[in-house]
Amino acid sequence: MPVYTYRHVDEKEADCGHFPTFVWEQPAKDWPLTKCPWCERPVERVIEAALIKVKKFDCELRDKGFTKLVRVDEGVFENRTRRSGEEKYVDRHRPETFPILEKTIED
Repeated sequence: MPVYTYRHVDEKEADCGHFPTFVWEQPAKDWPLTKCPWCERPVERVIEAALIKVKKFDCELRDKGFTKLVRVDEGVFENRTRRSGEEKYVDRHRPETFPILEKTIED
């Protein structure tokens, strides 16, 4: 169910504890709220950028220049997007295991 952000219209601080903005979960087919559910002061819906999550495979992340490290132990991470010449595991105490950033950053 979508979550919308609403803003109190009046400048006076609302006593409902949800000033100046609050989030509200409601079906997309419902009309926007016109009053705060707690203090009944006028509110308006805030237009925000939509967040769309798309699952990316590790190889897609690597091809786009990202490095994905997954924690396997205290201070040890598996490099899921490693390139040739890079270690499979990154140890924070061994700098030689760090990903080679020059391979991921292109000018």
